[in-house]
Amino acid sequence: MRRKITLGPITRALHRFFLIGSLLVVILLAFVVVHALAESNTPPSELSSSSSAKAPSLERVERILKYSTPPRPLITAELPPPKQDPCLHCHITGEDKNLWTPLARWAVFGTMGLIFAFGMYRTGSVILQRKRWKPLTNRTVEWVDERYEISEPLSKILRKPVPKYAMRWFYCLGGITAFLFVVQGITGIMLAFYYKPTPEAAYASIQFIETQVRFGAAIRAIHHWAANGMILMCTAHMLRVFIMGAYKNPRELNWVSGVLLLVLTLAFGFTGYLLPWDQRAFWATTVGTEIAGSIPVIGNLALVFLRVGWNVSGETLSRFYALHVIGLPLLTVVTMLAHFAMVRRQGVMRPL
Repeated sequence: MRRKITLGPITRALHRFFLIGSLLVVILLAFVVVHALAESNTPPSELSSSSSAKAPSLERVERILKYSTPPRPLITAELPPPKQDPCLHCHITGEDKNLWTPLARWAVFGTMGLIFAFGMYRTGSVILQRKRWKPLTNRTVEWVDERYEISEPLSKILRKPVPKYAMRWFYCLGGITAFLFVVQGITGIMLAFYYKPTPEAAYASIQFIETQVRFGAAIRAIHHWAANGMILMCTAHMLRVFIMGAYKNPRELNWVSGVLLLVLTLAFGFTGYLLPWDQRAFWATTVGTEIAGSIPVIGNLALVFLRVGWNVSGETLSRFYALHVIGLPLLTVVTMLAHFAMVRRQGVMRPL
């Protein structure tokens, strides 16, 4: 008696898949053959005719020409236009197309992703090393100090105690001036990306910043009002130092460096006033350089140096722009460092 072979469920499923796959392959081959025959417009009778005939008849030639496929024209490939990023496209063209939604999305989900990644890294580090977590800032400081040994000299400067009388608001006028200088530097760099220091394009670039650049008007307003505030705070700081007698021995050089910083601050305002290159800036610079030209002995030399000639021209604009963004910032930073070092060394003057 022959034993009956029973197939398991997996074997039956594989067998069924094999049969279905074979059927699909046969259908696919049949479809390919039919499609190939449909592509050729020649009648089947012409395909089966013998090709050894030496002189085909006129009717046969007409039928062949009638059913033959005409030559296809040459098709030139055209590349599709690049896909535009909506955020970048809005920034370049100045259009407003839902700008805040992708920005908020990136801010929320990006912050959540960074927090999650940092949490996983911190947890894994504690589990693997069996030690308490050390902040990344402390690790960075230790890594730098291990190589350059700067913590000890910096601690003498940064950990110097501040007396209680120096915590009053009028002792912060110098620090506010330094903060406004940093604001001026940041906003000035942002404006320099779009400003063009030429007589033909200066005013147009200012109009472009005001009307086309996103937040351009706000950044230019911050730059303008921070400049006025810097002059005001610097003057108030000098008055406070003078009233309290902080210019006396041994702080004479502090007073000299402070006066030099006040002059540099006024020079910032004077050189930046010409950069818009409008009527008000042109004639204000003309009057200002005339005042410099009235200085005894060196007046003409100062006038020619500022104007790069006897008249206000395009070279004057280039000279003022170079002084405003390169010359004066370098002198101001060096003088401020020397001023801060002397203040830290000698301390703050007690009130009268």
